[in-house]
Amino acid sequence: MQASAPTHHHLPGDLAVWFFIFAELAVFGILFIGFGVARSLDPATFTAGREVLHPWTGLINTIGLITASYLVAGAVHRLRRRQSGVTLLLWGAIAASSIYTFGKFWEYADLYGNGYNLGTDTFFMFYFFLTFFHFMHVVLGQIILVVLALKVRKGDYNGDDMNGMESGASYWHMVDLVWLVLFPMLYVLA
Repeated sequence: MQASAPTHHHLPGDLAVWFFIFAELAVFGILFIGFGVARSLDPATFTAGREVLHPWTGLINTIGLITASYLVAGAVHRLRRRQSGVTLLLWGAIAASSIYTFGKFWEYADLYGNGYNLGTDTFFMFYFFLTFFHFMHVVLGQIILVVLALKVRKGDYNGDDMNGMESGASYWHMVDLVWLVLFPMLYVLA
């Protein structure tokens, strides 16, 4: 009986990107802990604030970001196998993530129009700070996806060296992961 060759797994993308991702996750983690502590100290304010939010918008935003992540993963898979359609998948991911961008703009405008802002109370201070901080990460992720799509179209990424594509995809998945914690924390959990 012949032993199979060991499978070597590698960390996708560049190590420096992973240091950045872990640093960003640490910042979000600290903010999540702060949110949890503040909510435990003043549950009535957090419950009242959550009732003002738009859970359907949050759900639609979640679907947009999950769809974008699925398309990014498909683009990485196709590029690795030197298949066509990589650029189309990346532009699809940008379009799907734009659902989140426009949804957040609408939600911010609605909340501000109804008098809610960072200074309203502790809940809204956390809500606006956390979601805007995340929003800025989404915008950076969208810019990265545009750069990846342009580089694939130019032939700079063709499956030989996956470092840039994997780095960008890893960052995008971090952005999606953070939203998968933020959405239930802000919109669903009591």
